[in-house]
Amino acid sequence: MTLPEETLDIQTPENVAFGYQVAGIGSRFLASLLDTTIVVLLQVVILIVLALIVRSVAGSVFADRISAWMYAIFGLVAAIFYWGYYIFFEMLWNGQSPGKRWVGLRVIRADGTPITLSESLIRNLARLVDFLPAAYGIGIVTMFIDKQSRRLGDLAAGTLVVQDRAPITMQDLAVKRTVHLRPWANVSLEGFPIERLTDNDLSLIEDFLMRRDQLTHREALAVQILNTLYQRLGLPLPTLSKLEAEDRLAAILHTAQNRDQET
Repeated sequence: MTLPEETLDIQTPENVAFGYQVAGIGSRFLASLLDTTIVVLLQVVILIVLALIVRSVAGSVFADRISAWMYAIFGLVAAIFYWGYYIFFEMLWNGQSPGKRWVGLRVIRADGTPITLSESLIRNLARLVDFLPAAYGIGIVTMFIDKQSRRLGDLAAGTLVVQDRAPITMQDLAVKRTVHLRPWANVSLEGFPIERLTDNDLSLIEDFLMRRDQLTHREALAVQILNTLYQRLGLPLPTLSKLEAEDRLAAILHTAQNRDQET
């Protein structure tokens, strides 16, 4: 039996709700398996290097002391890799480790914003508890109980793992439809004050266009976003069909991006 996928609705300051698809246990397990494999391989390489050092000093008067230091160094490096690996990549790749990046997952805060160093530290230091008694025993049980598949580290840090979204390209702005309508490139924006749009406005449009294929209410949401922009700019609400609203949003974003490139 396949468990239903949970979604997390995040309300933006513009009162527009976006739904994040929460990652299931299966995809998280695969990402964790890939990350663990990478960490183990890195540790094996370090262990081999340290073993070669110990072998090179075998028979010397300092052999026992050097061997003890090498074992201590390996234990320290192993601990750093176990926790530091995830923290480093989550900060470098905005909530993604190599395993999560490969599978298509991302760690975010419960309010939908990117995680910070403090959340990454908390969720990863808690791995030791999640791992008990073995093989993420407590973590797996917690993920089964929690409706958003969060382990103890996520609960403590206020984070969750969601399906990642691919970055938008200009080719993505071409709306795929079975009904023939004006393409977004031919939409007239005469009199629309592109220069008054804020970064938040453009991010909202881009976020919608990136995930529109996953939205069941995409047409109605396009109208809501467009009306919100027009109201904030003090413009009369446009009389458009739901599909034309999506075209106009794509045209606005395209024009704004071109304007930024020219300046």
